[in-house]
Amino acid sequence: MSKAEYDAFLAGCPSRQLLDRITDKWVTLVLAALRSDGSHRFGADCAGDPRPRRYSELFRTLPGVSQKMLTQTLRALERDGLVTRTVEPTVPVTVTYELTPLGLSLLKTIQGLKLWAETHMDDVFANRAAYDSRV
Repeated sequence: MSKAEYDAFLAGCPSRQLLDRITDKWVTLVLAALRSDGSHRFGADCAGDPRPRRYSELFRTLPGVSQKMLTQTLRALERDGLVTRTVEPTVPVTVTYELTPLGLSLLKTIQGLKLWAETHMDDVFANRAAYDSRV
């Protein structure tokens, strides 16, 4: 397919697979964490400049993610060219992850989606409760 032919509404379009990848919650949170300064106070929108982060930093930043899921997510992001993985021959070995230019181009959209979810969660809870009371 040529670039002009990509149409995510078509079942066989590869852009559909990419949408599936980038809308995964762990992908969204990993990309946002690579932009984050590590502060998670209410209303913080992943402040700071993008910087390399060690695997252990990412793991601590994302409570609830398993080591297996974080590893799979990082490998998929590296394969898609959204992050780079750097191994430094220290004792123990230091592995860092960093956004690529392609990953940075997606970051604003990802941050907007994360912020929208945080901003509108109370509205969603209210709508869920109203719906559940009718059903």
